[in-house]
Amino acid sequence: MDLTSHRTLGKSGLIVSPLALGTMTFGAGRWGANEETSRALFDAYVDAGGNFIDTADIYSGGESEKMLGRFLSNSGIRDRLVIATKSGFPRGQGTPLWGGNGAKNIRLGIEGSLKRLQTDYIDMYWMHVWDRTTPAEEVLQTLADAVRAGKILHYGFSNTPSWYVAKVATLAEAHGLPKPIGLQYAYSLIDRGVELDLLPAGQEFGLGMVPWSPLAAGLLTGKYGRDKIADTERATALPDRGSEVLETGSDGRLNGDNPFGGMLFTERNFDVVDALKAVASEIGRSPAEVALNWVANRLGVSSVLIGASRVDSCIKTSRLLI
Repeated sequence: MDLTSHRTLGKSGLIVSPLALGTMTFGAGRWGANEETSRALFDAYVDAGGNFIDTADIYSGGESEKMLGRFLSNSGIRDRLVIATKSGFPRGQGTPLWGGNGAKNIRLGIEGSLKRLQTDYIDMYWMHVWDRTTPAEEVLQTLADAVRAGKILHYGFSNTPSWYVAKVATLAEAHGLPKPIGLQYAYSLIDRGVELDLLPAGQEFGLGMVPWSPLAAGLLTGKYGRDKIADTERATALPDRGSEVLETGSDGRLNGDNPFGGMLFTERNFDVVDALKAVASEIGRSPAEVALNWVANRLGVSSVLIGASRVDSCIKTSRLLI
């Protein structure tokens, strides 16, 4: 299997690579990539045959979308790529209207993303997070209107409870409105919570899973030791600010401020890593190779999000599929 072993995203005609390039690292500072490296990551992924690129309005304070927009414009290959972005987390402070799932914020989010991405349509639009407030009917109507206006082609949900997604899908079916086609959630050997209800819901409603953090932010590569358990209480941090990238590149996503904080550094998780290393050694593969292929071949998975801050890492990861 390689990046041209295409699949459809859920029950749709949207054809995507089995690995999607996540761009949270673009402009992300300590564990991210500057513009030159980000462009090299983009080129390496596309040159390897990849066609599915994922970003979000808050990544690096919008800089990730802006970089990707410049790359799309300069490369002239927009129509060969599937571009996905998201809204939901607050884009700024001072007003509740710049976050959540309400009609106003979704509209603001789409318009802002279109401008930053320098495109007139978004292939896949994700609700980044559930706001616990907006009725499913409002979210559905707003997204359906955006599809009919041609601003987005498809939509799906991330970090949202299965009952809410099921309600939107059921209402869409009942009223003849565009239906969601995808789910984007954390899924790895470390975190298998989606198997309880989200994957079954996806199977029932034709929603393809696009797992993020398939290597548990690098923990499943085996590069972190049990000494990191001392950092368990470290606070989480949203990737919503751009900053200068270290000249030496990333020193490891889980070192210092990161979206997971220290929550991954547990005895149980390191037991999983030890078991993974044993299996990888037995079959002559790397831990990352085993972990990534395990996720990519799970029932209901359409594509798997991978991220990188170095070109060699991106190329290596894109070649891990068996």
